[in-house]
Amino acid sequence: MSETMATRMKGSSVGRVDRKRRRLSLSLVAAVAVAEAAVLLLRPRSGVIEPAEVSATSYFSREEIERARAFRRPNLALFAASLVVETAVLALLVRRPPPPLTASGRPLGRAAAAGAGLTVALAVAGLPTSAALRRRSLRVGLSTQSWRGWAVDQVKALGIGGALSALGGLLFVALVRRLPRAWWVPASAGSVGLSAGFLFAGPVLLDPIFNTFTPLPEGRTRASVLALADKAGVTVGEVFEMDASRRTTAANAYVTGLGATKRVVLYDTLVRDFTPEEVDLVVAHELGHVRHRDVPRGLLFLLVVAPVAAHAAQRLIEAWIPDPSRRRTAALVPAGALAVGVVSSAVSTVANQLSRAIERRADAYALTLTAAPEPFIAFEQRIAVKNIADPDPPRWLTFLMATHPPTVERIGAGVAFARATPPSALPGSGPDRRTPAGS
Repeated sequence: MSETMATRMKGSSVGRVDRKRRRLSLSLVAAVAVAEAAVLLLRPRSGVIEPAEVSATSYFSREEIERARAFRRPNLALFAASLVVETAVLALLVRRPPPPLTASGRPLGRAAAAGAGLTVALAVAGLPTSAALRRRSLRVGLSTQSWRGWAVDQVKALGIGGALSALGGLLFVALVRRLPRAWWVPASAGSVGLSAGFLFAGPVLLDPIFNTFTPLPEGRTRASVLALADKAGVTVGEVFEMDASRRTTAANAYVTGLGATKRVVLYDTLVRDFTPEEVDLVVAHELGHVRHRDVPRGLLFLLVVAPVAAHAAQRLIEAWIPDPSRRRTAALVPAGALAVGVVSSAVSTVANQLSRAIERRADAYALTLTAAPEPFIAFEQRIAVKNIADPDPPRWLTFLMATHPPTVERIGAGVAFARATPPSALPGSGPDRRTPAGS
């Protein structure tokens, strides 16, 4: 009889483990499936140009392509190494948490300390790869900042990150202690609210800590921006020039902020190093994001995905820390960080599909607003060379990590627009005119 009962108990235990594994697998699959559904729901339905097939060697010299790949591919390996190191640190803390994390006294104070300490530990663990990446950028002339300036930025980021992580660790443990089975519900709502808060306050509170933002002065660029905005029928808010040149020679532009803090930001390297027509195209691209409300669209994606993602994170934490009493201590903090990292990696890969689709529409909007495919193609060539970007990366890399379409695809969109537009509608150019490779 006792042998029979032991067999039954063993079978029951195995069955519980199998059920937990199934629930965990289902929750992870559900997070990815809901993210895919959100992409289908929110992706642009129109306004995207089908790109023409073009070859990278038609627009870039072999030396430019090889230089970009020689720079970017080792960087990718360093990034992967950094990710492995950070994951290993978190996994070790989850598997063998130090005594201060598992102590029962003052759990919220310990959680705040754990959050701040974890930020410091991950920063220190990732410092060698960060320094290696910076050294490589210096060697190719992409970085202009001194090592001292870089170190100051690291300290600033560590201070801000540590403070936010301390608050996050405290709130996370408090929430789990209050709602041990349903904490993922308010946590998902809080993540959306926090993201909206950062989007609103970040441009005026956080960004100025690292850069100086100056409203575009009166002149050709400002007048052109206002004219394009008027033509597009959008309210820009404000257009700022950022002193990116104190750190890099790369050029870029972006839209940020919500409501009263909405703005378009142009790197000073963009304004300085590119033609007025090329700057107009970049501004028109950013106006496309404003016109189609792409920043709120990103928040809507998060609103749809956050609940299932938080639930999947809860399942992971329960699998890693099966003891309910330990889930009431600061040991939750590294487990939560690792769980969020695992789930967000999968969801981000899916989210990148939406990002690339949004960028394609913004490119098409810029081409339509300016009717200038030749400057568009020239800009894509020049900025890829300036930023030492691979114009035609492997498809798997684009799928996993790219938030923007590859350069050759964007050039293909410009070529397709030129071919489909009557020559009389193109200011001073004919269709499918190329800039010679390497020029």
